Amino acid sequence: MVGDVRGNAERVLQAARVARDEQQADAVVFPELTLTGYPPEDLLLRRELIQRVESELQRLCESAAGIDLIIGYPRCKDGKLYNAAGVIRNGRIIAEYFKALLPNYSVFDEKRYFEAGDTACVFDLKGVLVGLTICEDIWFRTPAMMAAEAGAQILLNLNASPFHYGKAPEREQLLQKRARESGLSIVYLNLVGGQDELVFDGGSFVVDGEGQIAQRTDFFEERQPLVVFEETAGKMVPVTAGIAPQLSEEEAVYSALVHGVRDYVHKNHFQGAVLGLSGGIDSALTLAIAVDALGADQVEVVMMPSRYTAGMSNQDALKEAEALGVKHQTIPIEPAFNIFLDMLSETFEGTRPDTTEENIQARCRGIILMAISNKTGRILLTTGNKSEMSVGYATLYGDMAGGFAPIRDVPKLLVYRLAEYRNRNGEVIPRRVIERPPSAELAPDQQDSDSLPPYEVLDPILQLYVEEDRGVSEIIAAGYPEAEVRRIVRMVDRNEYKRRQAPPGVKITQRAFGRDRRYPLTNGF
Repeated sequence: MVGDVRGNAERVLQAARVARDEQQADAVVFPELTLTGYPPEDLLLRRELIQRVESELQRLCESAAGIDLIIGYPRCKDGKLYNAAGVIRNGRIIAEYFKALLPNYSVFDEKRYFEAGDTACVFDLKGVLVGLTICEDIWFRTPAMMAAEAGAQILLNLNASPFHYGKAPEREQLLQKRARESGLSIVYLNLVGGQDELVFDGGSFVVDGEGQIAQRTDFFEERQPLVVFEETAGKMVPVTAGIAPQLSEEEAVYSALVHGVRDYVHKNHFQGAVLGLSGGIDSALTLAIAVDALGADQVEVVMMPSRYTAGMSNQDALKEAEALGVKHQTIPIEPAFNIFLDMLSETFEGTRPDTTEENIQARCRGIILMAISNKTGRILLTTGNKSEMSVGYATLYGDMAGGFAPIRDVPKLLVYRLAEYRNRNGEVIPRRVIERPPSAELAPDQQDSDSLPPYEVLDPILQLYVEEDRGVSEIIAAGYPEAEVRRIVRMVDRNEYKRRQAPPGVKITQRAFGRDRRYPLTNGF
């Protein structure tokens, strides 16, 4: 856990005891920045954090015996801070490596904190020369080749590599290339767990010097497998062991969402979760994720119908709640909505109903849900998806009110695929919810298509503009209608202020709003 230096060190010692006493291992390897957790962000600017790291490193040196510990931590040396990996043996650090390539893109901001190392690190382990690298180092050729030139026979790569869909196969292809270039067997060790928006998916693996996968752990599961090497024809070759399967895109994304919600709620000590259940697909998927993450007994839902809520929406919401076994109640918003309209009647005199009245309904619901969250200690989960957040199809202080947004980085078309995936072993999201046209139900006979183009058009345009940074002319040239492209781009640009005020949520795409994509609120570009 980020910041829990003492607790992280204790987990290191527990794993070391298992490796030594039960697995008879010679060394046990841990991820990047294990002692602080990743990413520690501006905690690294606090002198006290570095002091705690130094204290726990000393404790590890004093407490670990009979096995080498290879572990990541921040290290201050000559007034400079490094992202380091060290080898603890017989009461001292016998070798230390400083990360050479510091990522400074996407969610990464390491040049803000660290200096870059420039020297290979190779140490002797039972007569075998082992090289160290850290995360980004392996994405480029030079660090691996420097280790090989320094005599390494095996290369260890310590990682805190966050998930986005499609990344796991990309990692493996890259490592296979590095192994063939260097001729080294490589152990790729990745962190597991959720940290705010980020989820680390594990999936650690081993490749031999010819680039063949010799071992792979399960994704999204903490594992401590034994990796065995044998000398063959003068080279250290990994013994083939369990090779866990790669996950489908839907399985990987769904697992990331569940993992992210579970860790955010538990690590921040909430008493469970509450959400509004509308009978639409977004809230239905969010409910399924919450139950899978926390258990049905830790989740409650509130149905809040208005004068515009269809009867089938109430029926489907109830069916979802009962299918997943969660506590549920119905609190109609009509009394509150009428009071607000009455309070504002003089102010609104002479005007026509518009989105103002729609937003009042959403804010009535937000007040109810936040009140329940405050009273119960359960975090309020919002249910908006990435397509909606991109174009501002959401209400500030209404359906955007909450503490965590599980599907805020999930495009609408992927929401449908995830709903089908979740139903694979039994229907918990009613078929009608998946098949009916989506609607906010804030006005008579309203559908999303009244305000937005079909999601089959919207999502690909958003993919090009938001995630791939394509310009308007490029998107039009790709075959999309000019008027729709310009309208969607304007909507994305003018709703940055809403996204800045949205709760955090799990990152599952390559370019999520927030840490990934930072645009000025006021700009004339």
